[in-house]
Amino acid sequence: QVQLVASGGGLVQAGGSLRLSCAASGHTFSSLSMGWFRQAPGKEREFVAAITWSGGRTYYADSVKGRFTVSRDNAKNTVYLHMNSLKSEDTAVYYCAGSSSTWSFEVDSWDYWSQGTQVTVSS
Repeated sequence: QVQLVASGGGLVQAGGSLRLSCAASGHTFSSLSMGWFRQAPGKEREFVAAITWSGGRTYYADSVKGRFTVSRDNAKNTVYLHMNSLKSEDTAVYYCAGSSSTWSFEVDSWDYWSQGTQVTVSS
């Protein structure tokens, strides 16, 4: 079993930056594909970014491409989401996810989930 703990959310002004972290325990972290999702009020949970087990490849939703960067440190069992040029539409609860197989845009394809961390962008 894998436990994921997300942190780093908060209140930031539009145009600002935040870094989310997700610490993993209970599994060989380096073998997991990792991803970030978000859910805004009244909306479905949506894919934000993913990174392969080695960190060699990253994937992004079109809405965050060029502004967000996903990275991982396998020595620290942690994955990060660096968010720059934040917009009000980035306001959501953010979740990290882990998969024992490949990454996916689909929520149901991921095996492990963190609790959410709230990101609020004020305009």
